[in-house]
Amino acid sequence: MILGLARLALFLFVALTVLFFLLRIYARSLRREALEKEWDEGGIAEDRDAFIHRGMAAYDKSLFVKLFWLVYVIPTVVISALVYFLNFYQ
Repeated sequence: MILGLARLALFLFVALTVLFFLLRIYARSLRREALEKEWDEGGIAEDRDAFIHRGMAAYDKSLFVKLFWLVYVIPTVVISALVYFLNFYQ
């Protein structure tokens, strides 16, 4: 029983890590595209690369926290609760 739970936790951690990095790459590309489009529309006196770099630095801080909760914490809590209630709660 414990070995099966450990195997599930290991598989879940690997799968969630892959999902985390894929979502991070996708979200960063969408944000970068939006920043490039915003700069191309005009009205920004700053250098294009500096504007994008500054915007991405601010976005990375908020993205990491949101993705960490979305990908690691919430699924782990939900799966742990399901395992507990289905196996140990009677």
